Amino acid sequence: MSLIDHLLELRNRLLKVVLAVLICFGAIYPFANELYLWLSQPLRDLLPEGQVMIATDVTSPFFAPLKLALVLAVFAAIPYILYQIWSFIAPGLYKHEKKLAFPLLFSSVLLFYLGAVFAYFVVFPLVFGFFTTVGPEGISEMPDINSYLNFVLKMFFAFGVAFEIPIAVILMILAGITTPADLAAKRPYVVVGCFVVGMLLTPPDIISQTLLAVPMWLLFEMGILFGHLAYRRTANAEIDNAS
Repeated sequence: MSLIDHLLELRNRLLKVVLAVLICFGAIYPFANELYLWLSQPLRDLLPEGQVMIATDVTSPFFAPLKLALVLAVFAAIPYILYQIWSFIAPGLYKHEKKLAFPLLFSSVLLFYLGAVFAYFVVFPLVFGFFTTVGPEGISEMPDINSYLNFVLKMFFAFGVAFEIPIAVILMILAGITTPADLAAKRPYVVVGCFVVGMLLTPPDIISQTLLAVPMWLLFEMGILFGHLAYRRTANAEIDNAS
C-alpha cells in the first residue's frame, strides 16, 4: 500500500472509532443522571445525615452528567477502538508478533477495567470514609457535583493506567529494552517509584497512596513473571528459526 492508501485507511478507521463512541454516547446519555447517582453513591452514603451534594455552577447539573456519559462512552468503546488499532497494524506484523499482540491488547483492556473497578469498590469507600471524618467540627460537607466527577475520573484513570504495568513490562522485555533479571535487580527502586507515583496521582492521604502503590508493585511482579515466560518463548522461537 502507498502512503496515501495508509492515510485513507487510517482516516476510515478513525471515523469508525468516532462513530462507535457517538453510538455508545447516544445509548448512555438517557441514563446519565442515574449513572451519576450510582457513581456518587460511595460518597453520598458517607455524608452526615441531612447533608447532600450541591452544584455551585448554574450549568453543572447539565454538564456533569453529560461529561460522565461521554467518558463512559469512550470506556465502553475501548474494545472496538483497540480492534481498529489491531486491524490497522496487524498486516505489518510477523506471525509470531501477531500471536503476542492480540493477547496483549485484550489483557490491556481487561486490566484497565479492573483498575477502574478496584478504584470504585475498594479505594473510594476508604478514601471518602477518611475525608468525611477528618474535617473540623462545625463544617458542613456538601461536595460540588462537578468537582466530585473530576476527582473520580482522575482516580479511574490513575488506577486504570497503573493496572497496565504488566503489559508495559512485557512489552519492554519483548522489545529488548531490558530483561527479567535486570528488572528484578531494580526491584527496590521500583517499590520506591510506586509510592512516589501513588503520592502524585492520588489525594494527599496515606490510604489512597498505599492502595495505588501496593497494587502497582504487585502488578510489576506479575509483569516480570509473565515477561520471563514470554522472553523464554521468544528466545526458543529464535533458536528454532536459526536452526
